Amino acid sequence: MSPARKPARRPLTRSARCALVVLMGCTGLAALPATQAGAAASAVSVQYHTGSTGSDQAEPWLKVKNTGTSAVALSGVKLRYYFKADSASAGYRFACSWAVKGCANITGTFGTLAHPTATADRYLEIGFTSGAGSLAAGADSGDLQLRFHRSDWQSLNQADDYSFGAAQSSYANWTKVTAQVDGAKVWGTAPEGNDPTDPTDPTDPTDPPGSGATLFDDFNYTKHDDPAISAHGWNVRSNSGGPGVPGATWAPQNVTFSASGGNSVMNLETSTAGTGESTKQTEVLTKATKFKNGTYAARVKFSDAPKSGPDGDHLVQTFFTINDLKAPMADDYAEYDFEYLPNGGWGEPSNILYTTSWETYNPDPWQAVNQHTESRQSYAGWHDLVVTIDNSSIKYYVDGQPFGTHDAAYLPERPMSINFNQWLIDLAGQTSTAPRAYDQQVDYVLHVKDQVLTPAQVAAKITAYRSAGTAFEDTVPSA
Repeated sequence: MSPARKPARRPLTRSARCALVVLMGCTGLAALPATQAGAAASAVSVQYHTGSTGSDQAEPWLKVKNTGTSAVALSGVKLRYYFKADSASAGYRFACSWAVKGCANITGTFGTLAHPTATADRYLEIGFTSGAGSLAAGADSGDLQLRFHRSDWQSLNQADDYSFGAAQSSYANWTKVTAQVDGAKVWGTAPEGNDPTDPTDPTDPTDPPGSGATLFDDFNYTKHDDPAISAHGWNVRSNSGGPGVPGATWAPQNVTFSASGGNSVMNLETSTAGTGESTKQTEVLTKATKFKNGTYAARVKFSDAPKSGPDGDHLVQTFFTINDLKAPMADDYAEYDFEYLPNGGWGEPSNILYTTSWETYNPDPWQAVNQHTESRQSYAGWHDLVVTIDNSSIKYYVDGQPFGTHDAAYLPERPMSINFNQWLIDLAGQTSTAPRAYDQQVDYVLHVKDQVLTPAQVAAKITAYRSAGTAFEDTVPSA
């Protein structure tokens, strides 16, 4: 989808999403390093040719081949394409134009090299979801037709990029892209001093980190007007305004609480009968805007289908942080989103999950400054969502695995609130006037101020709270 316009979702405070790109991947063929001989049974090689030598975008087209003796699950394969940023502040976006394995099954994130060289200070790491399947011995992935461009659409210079090959007009072995299988490098040569290493698995068990200012809520409440909700700093929204279809209202009575899996969960119901006036949306948010750097986490259940009535509405199910836009294009705006669209919307035909980091926007005429990562597949069911913000980057995780890393240009300047909401983009997805209702559930929320936790540390911290019988804690000072 074009990075052009989407309708503003909340007047002057909540913006739309530019649906832009899928993630990308890269690889190159070479002899296995001697130090990796033990990994030869699970080896891959990579072929590359460039789809473009121009300056508007890079197009590394790739194939991954299983050169080992047994099947390789693509979900265990990571590839790195190395390049030189055009400036220290330049941001980049990715797209998958076409892939035999399906663009929805390809993921990619940017990283910064620990030891920059004259031809590389960044890399794009490519991965595969479980939906990509496995490669039998001798089989290859088929085409991965990938591209990336500067986020401001300014010209980029490929000539000084380590992994770029201007003369590669057809597929051939390419050793300037590295490949790992289950954390072990089995292919290619990285820029000097930058061999990829297997980082700590974010799902590895670990002790909870030390004390720090923390918000934790297990959502152990009775109903939407339980006095404890307000006392604990939450607002169940009832005031009018966006985002959502014109004429829709926010219905606090549609926020309910129940037991599930041994824990109390919060349920946000959104319903409609095909008109703005019949549309009831839900939102729960902190009254305080006091959250900035650190770790944010929530366990959220997304739904692909309504619990009643016909399916197809352009629904948005969310977990996000935000502050107010003081003026169009104000540079102290901040917003960090998980947004799941089970039936598409914003030009997308089907389910898609976005993570988006916002610098600012102008609602009219629409102009957005953001960076996002997306995955086109179903995310129905429970998911552990984590976003960490420090002084260098914003990192998103889904179910313990990296989902996207966004640049320092999008770091927050001011504190934010923490929000969950479920709302309709428009009424074009399902035109029936039959009543229907959708659920989004939330198990818990956690924020740890100024500490970057791994997903495993988040899980350990939640376990510690529940083992101690603690359903709520808020030690985060006011901003």
